[in-house]
Amino acid sequence: MLCLRGKGRLRNDPLIIIRYFAEMSDLTQLLRRDLPASIVVFLIAIPLSLGIAAASGAPLLAGLVAAVVGGIVAGALGGAPLQVSGPAAGLTVIVAGAVADFGFAGTAAIVAVAGLLQILLGVSRLGRAALALSPAVVHGMLAGIGLVIALSQVHVMLGGSPQSSAWHNLRDLPAQIVSHHSVAALLGVLTVAILIIWPRVVRVSMLPAALVAVVSMTALAAAIGADVVRVNLPDDPLAGLITPAWPDAPLREITVAVMTIALVASVESLLSAVAVDRMHEGKRANLNRELVGQGAANTVSGLLGGLPVTGVIVRSSTNVAAGARTRASAILHGVWIALFVIFFAGLLETIPMAVLAGVLIVVGLRLISLAQIRTYARHRELPAYLVTAFGVVFTDLLTGVALGMITAALFILWRLTRCEIRTVERSPGDWLVTITGTLAFVESARLTREFGKLPAGAKVDVELHLDYLDHGAFETIKDWQEAYERGGGRVRIREVHDSWFSQALSGRLGGGKRTPRPTTPRLLGSWSRWQGIDHQRRDAMAAGIAEFERSVAPLVRPELADLARDGQNPEQLFITCADSRLVPNLITASGPGDLFCVRNVGNIVPRHGSADSSVGAAIEYAVDVLGVTTITVCGHSGCGAVRALVSQATAAGPDSADPAGPGGTAPDEPASGLGNWLALSGVRFSDSGDEARCCTDNVVQQLANLRSYPTVRAAEAAGRLRITGMYFDLAEARMYAVDPESGAHPLMTPAGWESGVPAGDSAGRGDGADRGDGAGHGDSAGHGDSAGHGDGDGPGRGDGPGREKQEGDRLTGAAA
Repeated sequence: MLCLRGKGRLRNDPLIIIRYFAEMSDLTQLLRRDLPASIVVFLIAIPLSLGIAAASGAPLLAGLVAAVVGGIVAGALGGAPLQVSGPAAGLTVIVAGAVADFGFAGTAAIVAVAGLLQILLGVSRLGRAALALSPAVVHGMLAGIGLVIALSQVHVMLGGSPQSSAWHNLRDLPAQIVSHHSVAALLGVLTVAILIIWPRVVRVSMLPAALVAVVSMTALAAAIGADVVRVNLPDDPLAGLITPAWPDAPLREITVAVMTIALVASVESLLSAVAVDRMHEGKRANLNRELVGQGAANTVSGLLGGLPVTGVIVRSSTNVAAGARTRASAILHGVWIALFVIFFAGLLETIPMAVLAGVLIVVGLRLISLAQIRTYARHRELPAYLVTAFGVVFTDLLTGVALGMITAALFILWRLTRCEIRTVERSPGDWLVTITGTLAFVESARLTREFGKLPAGAKVDVELHLDYLDHGAFETIKDWQEAYERGGGRVRIREVHDSWFSQALSGRLGGGKRTPRPTTPRLLGSWSRWQGIDHQRRDAMAAGIAEFERSVAPLVRPELADLARDGQNPEQLFITCADSRLVPNLITASGPGDLFCVRNVGNIVPRHGSADSSVGAAIEYAVDVLGVTTITVCGHSGCGAVRALVSQATAAGPDSADPAGPGGTAPDEPASGLGNWLALSGVRFSDSGDEARCCTDNVVQQLANLRSYPTVRAAEAAGRLRITGMYFDLAEARMYAVDPESGAHPLMTPAGWESGVPAGDSAGRGDGADRGDGAGHGDSAGHGDSAGHGDGDGPGRGDGPGREKQEGDRLTGAAA
């Protein structure tokens, strides 16, 4: 035991020892992870901070101040531990405008007040609210800002001066390109080339492209003695800090500037924090705390004469990639910048301004992401992105963002008010018009046009699947109905799922939009429950099909179309009883294409080489052709087939031989087709008085029969196939896994299922489930009669879902 000295004596305190090793672990992580990451981020932040300050028209020292404050203050107080803050290109246009209007001292005061507003937003827990802005508008704004930066800095790189607006910069660009250029233009072009080529050639995180470009071009300029404009910093950086002063301007203009900086900085920081969360597995960001940290950093930066601070995705992603684990990396990067500016400011003054302009050109153009453009094009949000971007470029930032938000709102309105109108002629003179979705007044013209295509004097059923109907659209339908009926036609309006039209007729329209939901009986209940008809009516099937085509087909049509095109590729062969109460896709929550089903009376799997080969054909097709990975045999409570088998076993006596001989046929030929089929089971019951146990005994025996097939044994031995047994309790609506040793146990989770008995045991794979105790009548083998000769529609009468049903299912599956 480690002994620690405390209060003059040695103590063996487990808590102190744990704390000691925890502190040592934190120190080791700091030295191994956070310290190297902070150096990488520091090397990137220096040139970017200088370039952003230059592009903003602010003193270069202001960019370095913002980098120091963003690293230390925002890093210590923020809610996103791995996010790195500092001056951002996204605020360049805003700051440049503020500097032009209020001077830099006034801009610093505005930045400090904007920080206070951010703190207020964070304390009010409005951090998430900033994310309500459309991402298309946000990224369009950044793209527009990036284009403005690039257009202005091209002039600086070529030896000219940026113009007052992006349009003027674009207009004068051809003349700037063809004019005479000094060596500064060459340095700038080479900088751009290095920034583009370096990441593609060298993948070393400790040597970021921006650092390589600035250092190499600065060294080249010094080597050739280039006479170019270079960075200019105060001789004494601490004495060169600018004191903020309240601007001499109307309060309205100051308020707009404060709110613009606060909101844009908040949105950019929060979006960056959310993006950084996706890059690591550590602690998630607290957005409200992050907003408070960013506000505190902006207040301090403004008071010290620095630029606005935001979370920066470039530096943050580099921080994560470099291995940072805690906020210590962001804080240390700010410390390194402060020390470098204080003690090595002379080195910074050797950097040519054209080189910084080249860095900013690449940074600005990278704000225009082709991947984002493709994404918004796929999601039909590209108009909002483009309107925002060009609005920022050709007007100003606030106008561009406002135009983008208006565009996004109009597209949302258009999407929300769109509906699907489908017109089908069911027979000559009989038409069905189906209207699905939201029906508002903006669709009235389209609705009138679709109704106008119907021939006069016909019978028209209008079926409404609506989640909203407004008065204008209601009036359009009602007016058309009256006019059409006056012309000799007949119109019947039927509402599915809701009663918007009926409410409008009674003058009670005006509720909010709601999602139409099919009633539970239509999805899960039997025909008698939702149709309200006798089972003997012959149109029950037709009514069910019509309901499927109305309400279910639109939901599953895309998936069925894919299956029709690609063919079936089921995961499982599911062998279960033909009992009408057992619905495989319902109890397994599976969909089209998931299960290859074989259903027969008693979920029987005749042994290989027996008199029946239909089940064997399905098994071989599923394993060899479809390549299923699992075969499941599923029994159920109240199985009439099992009752019949129990009755036969009881009548034969406990000491009688197996009713099925080696070939799978009974010694005494049964008198009926049902008895002949049941004899193929081969099951022997351990407790004929326990119906649930008898059902699970039958499943265990069928698993053993299943392994008599060479195809199954070969696939299982190769590890390509897994065999499981299940038991479904109808009364409980609960599935159990069948273990050959311990019976049935609750099938709680897929993980529990996977942990069952390994494949290869004599009777099947045990999965652990609780024994069921359900009992009920057995439709599959006749109602109530233990021998299977009931008074229902089961195979006791010879016309039910016996072997004929089984073979029909198999042939349908094979044909598919």
